[in-house]
Amino acid sequence: MNYHNTFILGFVFLLFSCSSDPENVSETPLPNNSENKIMPLGASRVAGARPQYESYRYELWKLLVGSGAEFDFIGTENDNANYPDFNSLSFDRDHEGRGGINSSEIRLGIDEWLRESGTPDIVLFSSPGGNDDLTSITYEGVLENINAIVDAIQAINPNATIIIEQAAPPMTSEQTPEFLAIYNQIIEDVVTIAESQSTSTSKVLTVDMATGFTDAMLADDVHYNEAGAQFIANRYFEILQTILSE
Repeated sequence: MNYHNTFILGFVFLLFSCSSDPENVSETPLPNNSENKIMPLGASRVAGARPQYESYRYELWKLLVGSGAEFDFIGTENDNANYPDFNSLSFDRDHEGRGGINSSEIRLGIDEWLRESGTPDIVLFSSPGGNDDLTSITYEGVLENINAIVDAIQAINPNATIIIEQAAPPMTSEQTPEFLAIYNQIIEDVVTIAESQSTSTSKVLTVDMATGFTDAMLADDVHYNEAGAQFIANRYFEILQTILSE
């Protein structure tokens, strides 16, 4: 399927991350011996850039800690923004989010990141295709990359659970007819990918971040404010509760 070649899939001009220096970091990190190693994977919606905009990771971490879940966020990136302690624990800052990264770059890097960070039990795959420019890659190429990323995760852990987002939309003002054609298509196609990539030992699931997401949840045209981060975290938490209790 080829759409107009000037269309930019996702939010390529806006997804660049930045960070700030940490202060008052607790000396009591979450234990690192968990069997539930969770890799948050994606671009700037994963990385965050507090205080300009938020990642869902902190709110999800608090929900998981509050529930008593045993888990460990993993990744080769480390968030050095300021986050308050919760339940006398410091925020687990590890992740695999890089501002501006596209699906081809994730595909190229994923094997090395998996080797360096350790084997994930669960991968949270954010906004697949969100930074892909359809002037330089076909839509079919984006889907091929997403499938290859899933393949790489399953190769290192045939028992991995992979949760792929049906991504939250950008600001309504950014939703051109061309954008919506691609956006609605990839919302459907990630379901097909999840179904086709699931195996007897590796569940590939989708999580609906689109339904109920509003402009009031955005700090700018693309990135989450606190309300948006909480919304995304809640959706992940709902599905993780089921997975972690199995």
